[in-house]
Amino acid sequence: MEISRIAVPIGVIGIIYESRPNVTADAGGLCLKSGNAAILRGGSDGIETSKAIIACLQAGLNDAGLSPDAVQMVATPDRAAVGEMLQGLNGTIDLIVPRGGKNLVARVQAEARVPVFSHLEGICHVYIDRQADLAMAKAIVLNAKMRRTGVCGSAETVLIDQAIADTALKPIIRTLIDAGCEVRGDAATQHADKAVKPATEGDWSTEYLDAIISIRVVGGIDEAIAHIAKYGSQHTDSIITDNAATAEKFLSEVDSAIVLHNASTQFADGGEFGFGAEIGIATGKLHARGPVGVDQLTTFKYQIRGTGQTRP
Repeated sequence: MEISRIAVPIGVIGIIYESRPNVTADAGGLCLKSGNAAILRGGSDGIETSKAIIACLQAGLNDAGLSPDAVQMVATPDRAAVGEMLQGLNGTIDLIVPRGGKNLVARVQAEARVPVFSHLEGICHVYIDRQADLAMAKAIVLNAKMRRTGVCGSAETVLIDQAIADTALKPIIRTLIDAGCEVRGDAATQHADKAVKPATEGDWSTEYLDAIISIRVVGGIDEAIAHIAKYGSQHTDSIITDNAATAEKFLSEVDSAIVLHNASTQFADGGEFGFGAEIGIATGKLHARGPVGVDQLTTFKYQIRGTGQTRP
């Protein structure tokens, strides 16, 4: 008897997004490439552009001898349409993928009656270990925060090992401030530089999506991991260290979709991972986690080929 596991499409994927019409092309193309049908509902600001893109996709399907119905659009700005999709359209939709702000994603996660691929927030951390190379740490922190502050992989908190606070804290702060970033910090961070603003308890769980970052001094790797577990969003977290054992501890114990060693959190992207285009990032654990590309838009089934076997 032969047993094989094969990839199969999920089915009909509902994409709910806000005003970015480019998502129409990305989502439609990815769903088609993975063998799925797509029902898209975009924001009112880009509805005419999205309609034009859908028309192009459907024309291409028709020219290829495929059903134009494989990509469809809910062409109404009525919010009630979102609710209908979240209920699954009477069993039509197999998966929902939201692309948009926190309010949209929170609504989808709260109301959906079908599986959802999504992340709510990208509260990403960079931990600078006592055995970090300072020049590397400064370069990575600067890139992780300031390359693009409005993306979900942007670092929002820097954690610095107390053992190197005297030598590393002020250079890290200055690197960020000189680049135009507002720094909020705990007492030790404020003491290191008078330009640092006091951090509140809420800062540690805030996704700024802006040129703002919070910095905290911690007692070592265990305290850093505990901080990330308490305040993080299981999205992307990085450790800067030259100690391989410490790096492996961080990589294995931080429960995030993406964990990095000596690299910027801004690498949290399907294209950078070699996946090609992505439809988003998922922080759940079933069944896709991290960047969601073509492969993640499939599930699997088992095929068994027998020759008359019966089970005793």
